[in-house]
Amino acid sequence: MAVKRMDNVGIVVESLDTAIAFFAELGMKLEGRTMIEGEWAGRVTGLGDQRVEIAMMVTPDGHSRLELSRFLIPPVVADHRNAPVNALGYLRVMFAVDDIDELLARLGKRGAQIVGEVVQFEDSYRLCYIRGPEGILIGLAEQLG
Repeated sequence: MAVKRMDNVGIVVESLDTAIAFFAELGMKLEGRTMIEGEWAGRVTGLGDQRVEIAMMVTPDGHSRLELSRFLIPPVVADHRNAPVNALGYLRVMFAVDDIDELLARLGKRGAQIVGEVVQFEDSYRLCYIRGPEGILIGLAEQLG
């Protein structure tokens, strides 16, 4: 057997509190928050001695998770948050939503900015990209019909 499921997507942030609040506004629930440190953790990541505060956010259906991480040791070494959608590597996380317009109004109060515009794909979806906390690229998709 190959992959059984995808457990989570990891995103490194500067402010865990800001990211938690933003993704909670999006509709996710904080599942847990803890400090990860010690020799075992460094063996997994290849970073050696590390100290990382993480928060696990879960979607309302309980099937998808975001692991938000704030590195204390070692410090962050690169910043890709403002890369365009055609950059190599991490692109974006896409969320299925009920009402794009209502959600954009709420997330705008938390600093989210739309990247282009809300567009309609055939009679199937309304879609957009936004920049969330710290410039994280997020996709929103509202299924029509």
